[in-house]
Amino acid sequence: MNDWERSWKPLRADRVLSLLSLAMKAGKLVSGEFLTEKAVKTGKATLVIAAEDASDNTKKMFTNMCTYYEVPLYFWGKKEDLGACIGREYRAAVALTDPGFRDAVVKQIESE
Repeated sequence: MNDWERSWKPLRADRVLSLLSLAMKAGKLVSGEFLTEKAVKTGKATLVIAAEDASDNTKKMFTNMCTYYEVPLYFWGKKEDLGACIGREYRAAVALTDPGFRDAVVKQIESE
């Protein structure tokens, strides 16, 4: 990775966090393990993002659940960043409930 690519990586991360913040304000995001699990099981979740520093049990639970319910899952960011961008404390997982926000977030995450 060259210097130019390194300089853009933080900007892409900021874009993801900004999109998650907008989704929260729009009411298109649920946060926390319990509400994320509920959104997946009721079919409302279009994307789940679990923190990279979440516990192994949490990662396994969301991996199995999202595989079973066929919901895309990404391990991205840190718990404190996921929480801070939506105005909360630490959050191990968030779920987007809107396909538009899902597409925008996936585009930013995959471009990293």
